[in-house]
Amino acid sequence: MLTRNVYAALGLALVTSETLIAGFNPGMGALGSIDRAAAVFESAGNTRVLLFCLLIGALIAWMRDSGGVEAVVSGLMKRGLVSTPRRAALAPALAGTAIFVETNVSLLSSGVLGQRLFDAHGLSRERLAYIIDSTSAPVSALILLNGWGAYALGLVEPYGFESPIGVVAGTIPWNFYALLTLAGVYLTVFTGRVFGPMKTAGLDRDVLVEDEEAVAPTRSIYMWLPLLTMIGASLGFMAWTGGGNILAGNGSQSILWAVCLAMLVAGVVLVAGRAFGKGELQARGFAGIAEMVPVVAILFLSIALGDSLRVLGTGTYMAGVAEAFVSPIIVPAVVFVVAGVTAFMTGTSWGTYGIMIPIAMPLAVALGIPPSLALAAVLGGGVFGDHCSPISDTTIIASLAAGCDHIEHVRTQLPYALVAGGIAVVMYLAAGVWLSLA
Repeated sequence: MLTRNVYAALGLALVTSETLIAGFNPGMGALGSIDRAAAVFESAGNTRVLLFCLLIGALIAWMRDSGGVEAVVSGLMKRGLVSTPRRAALAPALAGTAIFVETNVSLLSSGVLGQRLFDAHGLSRERLAYIIDSTSAPVSALILLNGWGAYALGLVEPYGFESPIGVVAGTIPWNFYALLTLAGVYLTVFTGRVFGPMKTAGLDRDVLVEDEEAVAPTRSIYMWLPLLTMIGASLGFMAWTGGGNILAGNGSQSILWAVCLAMLVAGVVLVAGRAFGKGELQARGFAGIAEMVPVVAILFLSIALGDSLRVLGTGTYMAGVAEAFVSPIIVPAVVFVVAGVTAFMTGTSWGTYGIMIPIAMPLAVALGIPPSLALAAVLGGGVFGDHCSPISDTTIIASLAAGCDHIEHVRTQLPYALVAGGIAVVMYLAAGVWLSLA
């Protein structure tokens, strides 16, 4: 935050973590950092996510430079659907809420749609990043008809509950942070009011927009067909990789296949429509990939740091803090806070779930706390920590999708996350008191 150089910060954090692992030997820590970074590609899931983020740059560039995005925006404006700032802000909020199956698809689809709309109405890209980031993960953690639900169900099943699905489904009314965050997004959209650093965010954006090369609207099919292909293919591939069960599908594999198929469809449509000159399709595709390299570098370093912190035991230590509090009244609030801090420090909500759910479930059973309440505290806490963390992959991709500076997104979203998180803590304390009196 002080240097505003996220690359140096992540690199220094990685070396520091590896130095601690190496017994305070800085030389071995530096060498360990190199090996830890190289080990990122040992995970097929990590590699797929990084490739996806690069390839989506080419797809976005094709949709934008062909005039497809402008055509869609112009069509929406002519129909009066996004004729006001409120309606323009509502469009990505609704898209982010509706596409709850995969967070990356939600972020990128709503982000691509929102960029031009927000520019046209003088709304900041940071505000767009907040809206799409604060709808995608919270709604995924609420509806759970996705990989999130399948993952949570897999972690809950070993504890012998009569209905594990009932435990997971029962988290919806108890997931206070997700509910408060979604309510905050729509309150901001309908009132048009913002607070904190968001008030001054993007004040220099007008200058940037004026300097950008204007693209005339052409054919809306250049945007909506590749976009719908990516969304539809993601769902189809998740059902396929899950053996017919979309909840059991492979998210990273499905989204990579989907973006490749969307690029193929976009390429065919653009060539058939002669949207670009000879060799220009390829050139613009590589230029789009190049635009993604800085963001992908952040994501790469974040994954390496998260892996290092897990080896260091940061998450396990934070989870152990929760075990020291045995009063049923405060356990839901403590579980939420510890899950949030763990997700903030490791940059992963799913990794936090893997650490915290095996602690929260036995704790809930032993103390007579409804398991759905304890699980909801973990789910909400993981999303809360992700929203505050500069090394979270979803936060990074939200910045990418909105086309804004990553640190600015974290800085402007943080007050909203802290307010919702603070109220959630109070609500979990109230739930604990209510259960103790019941």
